[in-house]
Amino acid sequence: MKRTLIVLAASAAFASGGALAQGTAAAPAKAPAAKPSASAVPAAPAKTLYTQGQFDMVLQQQIGQGAKDSPELREALRNKLNTVVLLAREAKKAGLDKSPEVKTQVELTTDSALANAYIGDWLKKNPVPEADLHKEYDEIKAQRGDKEYEVRHILVDKESDAKEIIAELQKGAKFSDLAKARSKDPGSKDKGGELGWNSPANFVKPFGDAIKTTPKGKFSAEPVHTQFGWHVIEVQDVRDAKFPPYEEVKPQLEEHARGAWIEKHVADLRLKNGV
Repeated sequence: MKRTLIVLAASAAFASGGALAQGTAAAPAKAPAAKPSASAVPAAPAKTLYTQGQFDMVLQQQIGQGAKDSPELREALRNKLNTVVLLAREAKKAGLDKSPEVKTQVELTTDSALANAYIGDWLKKNPVPEADLHKEYDEIKAQRGDKEYEVRHILVDKESDAKEIIAELQKGAKFSDLAKARSKDPGSKDKGGELGWNSPANFVKPFGDAIKTTPKGKFSAEPVHTQFGWHVIEVQDVRDAKFPPYEEVKPQLEEHARGAWIEKHVADLRLKNGV
């Protein structure tokens, strides 16, 4: 039931880089006096066909994707780059660089690299405005509210079942016992319906609204209906909400806002150029 914020991001990567990173695990540890086997570390190429700049760029891409910098990774990248450049030379000898299809692929690859470089440079010169970040921070803080609630619930399929449970609670039945016996929520029923401390904004609206209107130490007088079924809710405790200061969450706010900020700039460019 809790909402999840999904943040989207895009990055350029060296072709086949992901598979390469997975295939360069370190060799098992050996006794101090033993030498690594021939297969443990890829052999260094006799000569290099690539530039140092190309190697550095691919290495940083791999590290950026989570690979650990190591001698094994570097040697694997050297062999990979040598293979790519060698095959490219053979393709040129065969005249494949004159092929219309290949030319189109090269143009698209070049344009993609330039587009990514432009966006990176533009973001450095035009970071997300501080005012936008403060606005989002204030909106999230207002949405969460100034109170947190410790709640538990019992979820059933029918309103009539929920009303029966409320009647049993009114007669003195234990909430936790009824939750274990009758709730269909697999995540909380074995814990007596416990959901822990939460802001009402963490739940679907009918559930969150019911939390705010149910007094501390009481259960909902009427069943609460959501898309999941019918709920009987108990508010066990209430406390002041703790919200992190702006500077602490600013990096997350920037990451979240960056996509929309880029989209706005791209939309302006498209409008300006009539595309």
